[in-house]
Amino acid sequence: MATATNTKANTTSDIKPDVKSSNTEAPLTEKAASAAHDAVDALSSKAATAESNVRKGASSSAEALSEKQLLAREKLSECTAKTRAFAAENPLATAGIAFAAGMLITSLFRRK
Repeated sequence: MATATNTKANTTSDIKPDVKSSNTEAPLTEKAASAAHDAVDALSSKAATAESNVRKGASSSAEALSEKQLLAREKLSECTAKTRAFAAENPLATAGIAFAAGMLITSLFRRK
């Protein structure tokens, strides 16, 4: 029985240092977890700011592109109207220009 008591006493004394070491490790783990949470929070706020800036930039780019597209359509319709007016006023010159353009394109395709 003395052996059983000694084993029991040894087991109890072995557990106590483990409990103490767990208590000393917990503050370190808590500090590390707290630091990790703080880092994630800081990164999250920076990412939110960056996302907001990107969205603003994309929105302004879309507006600028829309304006440029509208201007390009106006210029195209203006040039089309001028070309039609020229063709109506000068039908012989228009036919000559069309013939010359056709010959040029045909000669470029045949050269390969």
